[in-house]
Amino acid sequence: MKALESLRRRLAQLDEQGLRRVRRTSDSPCIVQPTVDGRPLHAFCSNDYLGLANDPRIARALHEGVELFGTGSGASHLISGHYRVHQRLEERLASFVADHVPQAQALYFSTGYMANVGVLAGLAALDDSVEIFSEQLNHASLIDGMRLARVPARVYAHCDVQALDALLTASKANIKIVVTDSVFSMDGNLAPLPRILALCERHGAWLLVDDAHGFGLLGRQGHGALEHFGLRSEHLIYMGTLGKAAGVAGAFVAADASLIDWLVQRARSYVFSTASPPALAHALLTSLDIIEGPDGMARRERLQSLISTLSQGLRLRRWQRLESSTAIQPIVVGGNEPAMAAARALHELGYWVPAIRPPTVPAGTARLRITLSANHDPAQVAHLAEAVNRIEHSQEAEA
Repeated sequence: MKALESLRRRLAQLDEQGLRRVRRTSDSPCIVQPTVDGRPLHAFCSNDYLGLANDPRIARALHEGVELFGTGSGASHLISGHYRVHQRLEERLASFVADHVPQAQALYFSTGYMANVGVLAGLAALDDSVEIFSEQLNHASLIDGMRLARVPARVYAHCDVQALDALLTASKANIKIVVTDSVFSMDGNLAPLPRILALCERHGAWLLVDDAHGFGLLGRQGHGALEHFGLRSEHLIYMGTLGKAAGVAGAFVAADASLIDWLVQRARSYVFSTASPPALAHALLTSLDIIEGPDGMARRERLQSLISTLSQGLRLRRWQRLESSTAIQPIVVGGNEPAMAAARALHELGYWVPAIRPPTVPAGTARLRITLSANHDPAQVAHLAEAVNRIEHSQEAEA
């Protein structure tokens, strides 16, 4: 069969280019020392930044939620799948951004991908003249959302506010939407949100902030990038995910109440999807209490200390640790095969650190993506840094 032959050739090409993706199978909960494919490892690869994915308080809340609501929602939110606990969760999430978005309401989605696709396609349906302005390093879900929106989209260079200003100035669209990650998932750095928001206010544009890697982590109370930068504007649309720092699942969009009502009417990924189980919403209420409380603050402080431990322990000569104050700590190796070799060497030493390659990152910038959790021990992080140093120096000696 020609189609199968073509598939096999393409897969072989991925092997030759060092781009074949493979899955590892964990036999443990999401913890920092899991058993993976039958082998114990030190995991530095999950987005469980606050270490809440296996927290017994949230697990108890989930169990309680199942006892109260069962295992499924039964239908989409607009049919019969919207439960009182979903409503409570949305109200609680809206309170996280109430100081930053006037008249804020929140809408709970099953995943961050669905939230981004839904909000962009929904906003594109507002008018016959809509244009989107996208940061170069935005997440794939935002890129796909723009494709599904089927409106003109302009890409501006990474963190280049001047280039964005020029694009907004030249635009004749009735509705302008600037879209950016807050924390860039493969680089770990932050977007210059205050400057971007100032541009949006001057040009009458909305600013959609994808805070997938900032929610729960940034800001004194873990409210995210808007709190971190002290932003407040009716131009803001905020997306936060609930399966990373929050340790459960799902995502939400928060914005002016009228915009949220419009998404209920037009966000297809919301309207036509079965609602998430209400038990998850019940568990998330406990997670949000932890994030805002003293334990959440302590976990954020511990994470910052671990970032310093890693930074101080790395002594790189050719590889480059990208400047990052977040839990995402990338080390750029360069070529695909050297990055894969480094990941394999770390795996042999008992460390689970993924090698990220094109098309996720630009060609020639393959990297080790180290992600830290508040549950890591300082000694674990120091030993990882030393292992990375040894592997880099070994590759250098072999070159």
